[in-house]
Amino acid sequence: MTLALAMDQAGLSVAVVDALEFSDQLAPTFDGRASALAYTSWRMFEALGVAEHLREHAQRIEHILVCDGRPYGGDKPGGPGPHTLHFDRNEISEGPDGEPLGWMAENRRSRQALVKALQARPQITLIAPARADRYEHRKGGIDLVLADGQRLSGKLLVACDGKFSRLRDQARVRTAGWGYGQKGLVATVRHAEPHNGTAYEYFLPSGPFAILPLTDNRSSLVWTEPDAIADALKEAPEAVFQEELEARFGDFLGEVRPEGPRFAYPLGLRYAEQFCDDRIAFVGDAARGIHPLAGQGFNLGIRDAAALAEVCGEARRVGLDIGAVSTLRRYEDWRKFDSATLAAGTDFFNRLFSNDIEPIRQLRGIGLSIVDSIPPARRFFMRQAGGETGDPPRLLKGQRLDAA
Repeated sequence: MTLALAMDQAGLSVAVVDALEFSDQLAPTFDGRASALAYTSWRMFEALGVAEHLREHAQRIEHILVCDGRPYGGDKPGGPGPHTLHFDRNEISEGPDGEPLGWMAENRRSRQALVKALQARPQITLIAPARADRYEHRKGGIDLVLADGQRLSGKLLVACDGKFSRLRDQARVRTAGWGYGQKGLVATVRHAEPHNGTAYEYFLPSGPFAILPLTDNRSSLVWTEPDAIADALKEAPEAVFQEELEARFGDFLGEVRPEGPRFAYPLGLRYAEQFCDDRIAFVGDAARGIHPLAGQGFNLGIRDAAALAEVCGEARRVGLDIGAVSTLRRYEDWRKFDSATLAAGTDFFNRLFSNDIEPIRQLRGIGLSIVDSIPPARRFFMRQAGGETGDPPRLLKGQRLDAA
């Protein structure tokens, strides 16, 4: 949906095919997830007319605390450990109304905002529910054949169909990757003390445990455990889940209680050998899927959309073919380095921190403290996570693509 809005703003004719009714994706229990939006992603939402529909449901992220989690068990509480890396948005954006490090929003709220923005663009064709079956090349273009036999014709097909993309498989684009033997347990909790816009990412032997601030004194948990334990926690009785939650969460935000259902998603790394093919571009998880510990998966997809829309818009303005390999290689070159860096980084940190080997634990704690003591290093990592390093596309700077 984000890509469709960006392509439309760039002056291109767009159709969106989705396997689900858009109304089904807006239900509170659709998938339970929330996503962190980097501040450059929020700028793009503002430029596309999405932020105005999302702002009241989005929580500013003012601080991020990264640390080794305290050991838990018996009478030992969980929670953040002694070695902490603190990111403060005031270091890169001054003033009470300055730009935050990012925003947190439940996925259904983001979808609602995107649907409202799409409804304001009647020139965008929405086809749902419908399933893409296959594509066929033709002279000067490409056709997408839907499962019901309907045929769509265009200059460019963009696959946004996830880590196990069927369209990428049809193109015979190879991928590299592996599963982590972990699942991300996702739940929403309410706590007694305010989070003050602080996101916590602390590392336990089983994997990262993220507490991400939501509106109304709630937080979204992304709780990583080995597959069997995650499945057991998902199905555990409320009393058992409460006990396990308190053991890891700690009491630093007072009493904590789960709200709503729990979900578990398998975690893995998958990276496409190429981000484009003849008249096809791969965007989001179809290009790469990474571990969620840095909260960057959705943001990488948004950056893909910003880059592809800008490349195609410029090609159209100068009379070039938007689906030509020479056009799409510009998109691929723009996005591959950022993608590879984050994919490798999240994989490395997940392996480094998902253990309880005492010498390694001590060294990584000291490493966090050292980085925390170097302001330029802190600012670099904040801008890197925000998507502002390198040469960001115009939309990530908050510039409209239809502006002169």
